[in-house]
Amino acid sequence: QVQLVESGGGLVQPGGSLRLSCAASRSIFSFNTMKWHRQAPGNQRELVASIATGGRTIYGDSVKGRFTISRDNAKNTVYLQMNSLKLEDTAVYYCNSGENWGQGTQVTVSS
Repeated sequence: QVQLVESGGGLVQPGGSLRLSCAASRSIFSFNTMKWHRQAPGNQRELVASIATGGRTIYGDSVKGRFTISRDNAKNTVYLQMNSLKLEDTAVYYCNSGENWGQGTQVTVSS
């Protein structure tokens, strides 16, 4: 089991940007696909972005073109760069790899 800890959430205005970080307690990125999910109250948890061990990325339709997932294997950290944020991006964002989940970080987009 690995610990995943998200950071970087906060309050941002529409159109603004945030970068989320997910730090793993040990080196796993060479062996596991890393994913970002999000969940807003009343909504189901949805996939935001995924990055495979080979670097291939997948994005949810609602964030495609605005969000970018990346990783730094040496630092055991995966990132989610969020640009052009919209009100509907407000949610708790979770880092995930297989059965391992972070505790989440709140992103609030509000004017």
